[in-house]
Amino acid sequence: MQQIEINKNEAGQRLDKFLQKFMPLASSSFFYKMIRKKNITLNEKKAEGKEKLAIGDLITLYLSDETIHKFQKDGGKVGEYEQAYQKLKGIKVIYEDGHIVVMDKPLGVLSQKAEQGDASLNEWLIGYLLAQGTLAENQLSTFKPSVCNRLDRNTQGLVIGAKTLAGSQRMGELFKYRKVRKFYRMFVKGKVEKEEVLEGYLIKDETANKVRLVEEKSGEYSYYIQTRFYPVKRFSDRTLVEAELITGKSHQIRIHMAGTGHPILGDYKYGDKSWNDWYKEKYHISNQMLYACRLEFPEMEPPFEGLHKKILKAPVPQIFWQLKEP
Repeated sequence: MQQIEINKNEAGQRLDKFLQKFMPLASSSFFYKMIRKKNITLNEKKAEGKEKLAIGDLITLYLSDETIHKFQKDGGKVGEYEQAYQKLKGIKVIYEDGHIVVMDKPLGVLSQKAEQGDASLNEWLIGYLLAQGTLAENQLSTFKPSVCNRLDRNTQGLVIGAKTLAGSQRMGELFKYRKVRKFYRMFVKGKVEKEEVLEGYLIKDETANKVRLVEEKSGEYSYYIQTRFYPVKRFSDRTLVEAELITGKSHQIRIHMAGTGHPILGDYKYGDKSWNDWYKEKYHISNQMLYACRLEFPEMEPPFEGLHKKILKAPVPQIFWQLKEP
């Protein structure tokens, strides 16, 4: 027999969904059979499986330890999370509450794994929570904290991570309906004179990991994008620009700025090679000069009142301070 008390990381989901996460190798029919025979109960009462779990609910499994272990995957990935936490350097926590963590992701760190064996911000987040004692190893079988938005490997800045199911659901909802405003700063070629709002449709070439911009929708794999940008400070051959990502697609800002004739400094995929080469020689710049600088939250209600109209800012990268000199 085994008993599980539901905590805030697990509350809010249906009993059957929870059981499928706890014993992922078991079939749905197995769970419903066990529920029907009262081998699985909720708060010592017969359940249906559709009940929504609340903090403090008690699930009792009248099953042998051998049966439970047989249907569970290896939970020993803890070492992977601890290793990522130790290995990945320079990640800063900008904000944290009971449900989310906002991190400043440095250059070169993946938001999520691209291949098996990668160490990403996602693994670092779990390792961080384990190290802080706010997450227990046995909780990972039913809920894994994860990042809610992503940045390219070579774009630094703010990424939100969900510590709880409620946090994941709320952040997902905010991003879906574009309630969180996302701002980026960058150095671009030439002098940007005025604010503009750019629109178009983005088509991605998965093989080349590159996108192209078209004016009209072209098939089901073209996605509408919208970017607002404006100059912050102009220099002799470059402008410090701030952009608001109104939609959020991979490479969106890079392709939009390149399309205006103001490619991002250091962007060899969409930018000006000879101009980039000059700055690489002088300032050792080898990545696009772009970072996710600010997140602005809307009105928020409990349990997210800490984020109510909150504005979070990432530290200005050191290279940006250098490039701000005339």
